[in-house]
Amino acid sequence: MDEIIGEKKMKILCLHGFRTSGNFLKKQLSKWDPSIFAHFEMEFPDGIFAAGGKSDIEGIFPPPYFEWFQYNEDFTEYENLEECISYLCEYITSKGPFDGLLGFSQGATLSGLLLGYMEQGKILKEHPPMKLFVSISGAKFRDPNICNIAYKDMMKVKSVHFIGEKDWLKLPSQELTTAFENPLIIRHPQGHTVPRLGK
Repeated sequence: MDEIIGEKKMKILCLHGFRTSGNFLKKQLSKWDPSIFAHFEMEFPDGIFAAGGKSDIEGIFPPPYFEWFQYNEDFTEYENLEECISYLCEYITSKGPFDGLLGFSQGATLSGLLLGYMEQGKILKEHPPMKLFVSISGAKFRDPNICNIAYKDMMKVKSVHFIGEKDWLKLPSQELTTAFENPLIIRHPQGHTVPRLGK
């Protein structure tokens, strides 16, 4: 126990979902027992683009809303993704080092990509390897030019994947787990949301 008390907190970068905000992700995670967060220092930046359309959380949580990048209907073409990656690499370099990434939906999908690119030496070559990845309703990118690099090898980072039984991203979330060595998969009965955690 004394070891834990003296332990340095893990610094985690938390990336929110499409057309929401860092503050909304913080609120989503407040469903979890606060003791879970005692060992983490967490940062919740906003996406670099203002929401380009209606947000699903309008009327539930106050604006402003943001998005990390834009994409087409079948998630095979992306706009401003390179700009987004450059921004996050700069953020991680200037405010890091970080020990891990946590993301919901678009934020989890983006986090998985960053980890894959790091593993392949494409970005953040001077940054220490990440130790933890928490994906809530994440997915893989579908553009072969991205997949052939990011998911070329199994990622060794410890990963936890929350997958909702009623989530419209259930199958893509399951597919994302295949990019990681020994992923811990936590299934819950809810939909596209941060689930409440039982004991």
